[in-house]
Formats: sequence, C-alpha cells, structure tokens
Amino acid sequence: MSIILGLESSCDETAAAIVRSDRTILAHALAGQEDHHRAFGGVVPEIAARAHVELMTPLVQTALTDAGMTLADVDAIAATAGPGLIGGVMVGLVTAKALAMAAGKPLIAVNHLEGHALSPRLVDPDLDFPYLLLLVSGGHCQLLRVRGVGQYDRLATTIDDAVGEAFDKTAKILGLGFPGGPAVEAAAAMGNAKAVPLPRPLKGANEPHFSFAGLKSAVVRAHESQQYAVNDIAASFQQAVVECLLDRLTYTLDRIDPLAALVVAGGVAANGPIRAMLAQLAETRDMRFVAPPLWLCTDNAAMIAWAGAERFAAGLTDGLDFVARPRWPLDPNAAPARGAGVKA
Repeated sequence: MSIILGLESSCDETAAAIVRSDRTILAHALAGQEDHHRAFGGVVPEIAARAHVELMTPLVQTALTDAGMTLADVDAIAATAGPGLIGGVMVGLVTAKALAMAAGKPLIAVNHLEGHALSPRLVDPDLDFPYLLLLVSGGHCQLLRVRGVGQYDRLATTIDDAVGEAFDKTAKILGLGFPGGPAVEAAAAMGNAKAVPLPRPLKGANEPHFSFAGLKSAVVRAHESQQYAVNDIAASFQQAVVECLLDRLTYTLDRIDPLAALVVAGGVAANGPIRAMLAQLAETRDMRFVAPPLWLCTDNAAMIAWAGAERFAAGLTDGLDFVARPRWPLDPNAAPARGAGVKA
C-alpha cells in the first residue's frame, strides 16, 4: 500500500493531508482564510498567496506529526498544480517540489478538478468507472463522463459564470457575508422560493451547456427594486439554480448511454437542495447517487492526496520541472462551447 502526502493551495484553503491507498486518511490539517477576505466580500489573490506561504510548512509538519510519520515514510508527494489562483498554486507546488527533492520522493502534479472528480472514490470503494460527474464549484460547472484516472469526456460546461460564482456574487449583492454559498443557503431556508420571478437561463435549450450570468444580473435588479425581502431573493435564486441544473442534466442523460452512477463533487455539492434534487433524479433514472461528505466537497488536501494515490498506482508521476497552470481543462480535446469567458 502506498502512502501519499497531498498539498492543496488553489484558492483560499491551505491544507496538507496524508492518505493511504486503502482509503485511510491518516492525517488532515487545514487552515481557512475567511477572516482574511471577509472585508472584501471575496477572495483577494495576493492576500491568499501570502497566507499560503505562511501556513503551508506548519500544516505539513502538523500532518506528519498527527500521522506519527516523517517525510521518509511517505511514498510520494502530490500537490495541486492547477487550475486556480496562480500565486497560491505556485506556493503549494513549489513546496511539494522542495519536499520531493529533499526526501528523494516522486512528485505528482494533480489537477485540482481531478481531485474533486475522484474524491467520491475515496469514501466509496464501490464506485467504479465510468460514472457521470456534475462538477460544481466557484470556478467551474461541468458535466463529465469519468472513464478512469486521467480519462474525462466533458459533456457540458458553463458558457459564462460558474454556479459557485453566482452563489458568491448573490451573497455579496444581498449583503449576506462570506463565504457566499452557505450564507445564501441559510437565508434561502427562511425565504419563499416562489416570491421573486427570476429567469432559468438555457432551460429547455437544445444544447447541454449551463449559464448563470443572466440569473446573477436578475438578482441585482430584484435587489435594487427594493420590492423583495433578502431571504425571498436568496430562496428564489437557489430554486432557479436547482431547476437549471436539473434541466441541463436531464437533457444530457436523455442523450448518452446509461451510466451506473450519478456523482456530484466540488464546493457547491455541499448545498442541501442541490444534493436532494440530484438524489431524486438518480432514483428516477435507476442510477446510484454518490456525493462525498460535506467536508470533502470543499477544497481540501485529502482529495489531492487520494488523486495522487490513484495516479501513483497507475504509474503517473511528474518531473520537478512541472509548471503551475492557472487553467487546466480535464478534457483538453472537448469542443469549444459557444460564448465568451468559457470556464475551461
């Protein structure tokens, strides 16, 4: 069995974890940066990068101590090498390179999206390839057929904004605080989802892709009109997102060969109403529904270590000259989606 040290620093979470290939999480040390960014209503890249520099080395030592190990005991070192805020990605990758060089261990450069894509397999040993993945996060909204480690077919993507970005911007518009996703969900629980007439972008469209820019703009107009309560806007926004995701998923499922499991991953996968809708959809399609526990949905190092373990088992390691990537699509051969600002 292999033991992998994983590092994560793609956005505003600094983390180090040690995972064994039998799916045992031996240690996980994480430090959030909410207090650093709350005043700005969102993540400031320069502040995030400085925080990663300060936090990464102590977190690595904490993880090793908690696992009762030294660097000599791990078999490889994995780190997020993109996509993400490039300053933070560089901090984690450079740290991993230094540790790999000092200890004579292999380096595994992990695509952050692959970390999310494979994370359900860390907690569900019965989840086999292939499966349909809804990847929903602050920077991405994609449907992927996951055929194996490093083997992804992108079936749909957003043509403008990611769903997580829409949640964060809605929270900022409504003055709900940071981080935005949990704040919107909490406010929505106290609101009327039918109170505000918001659009469902691309609902019923003859294409598989997603769009959330128009919905975000409609939230701005609803709030500026002063006709609606904040909780009602939040609830109506969340319901619109749920219906858009359901419609786009249904479109794709009607047009692809059946798959055994519907899987959700990424930070937005922690949203309760979205998980409930997906579970119901999977049931109607006679598919298993698999979702990681809430803590594994948001950015963390356990998923990076696990992706590293999966890649290590497949004989996939990287040289110390691997370059950090701000953009890194899981399916580089996917046909371009229409529109500007496509999230690759």
